[in-house]
Amino acid sequence: MSLNGSEQLTKADVARIEEEIEHRKNVVRPAALKALKEARAMGDLSENFEYHCAKRDNNLNNSRIRYLEKMLRFATVIDDESTEDTIGINNTVDVYFEDDDYTETYRIVTPIRCDSRKGLISNESPLGKSLLGRKVGDRVKIDVDGGDSYFIVIKNLIKTGESDEDTIHRY
Repeated sequence: MSLNGSEQLTKADVARIEEEIEHRKNVVRPAALKALKEARAMGDLSENFEYHCAKRDNNLNNSRIRYLEKMLRFATVIDDESTEDTIGINNTVDVYFEDDDYTETYRIVTPIRCDSRKGLISNESPLGKSLLGRKVGDRVKIDVDGGDSYFIVIKNLIKTGESDEDTIHRY
């Protein structure tokens, strides 16, 4: 995920990011500043563990706010709609890997929400990119870096949509 280029976000991603920014500005920041003020009042700052922790927490929060605001500033909002029989973002697919003779289930998401351990793959990954716009029964060649490739067959498509459990990457 690069902030040098344009980050692809859905409208729901944008709303989730804006919500986090507001929470951090209106809830987390005041609490962090209060903790910093209280720790500073304890005296000698050079050996004040509470002060250093409060300062670190405040800096981390401000850094996260800047990161999210920068992401929004350079984002390209993409549509997550697809026809009933084609694969799109936020859809769950069962994919059969021919060479390995096994089936995996994935949900295609934007890069800020991908987590392969949870079966969430990016729409910019070789597999995610190759699945978009395809239909159940399609046999698809997946090209990966280095010139390698493999074939998959799309076994099932579920129009899952957004999930409240999806989280935005930390950094």
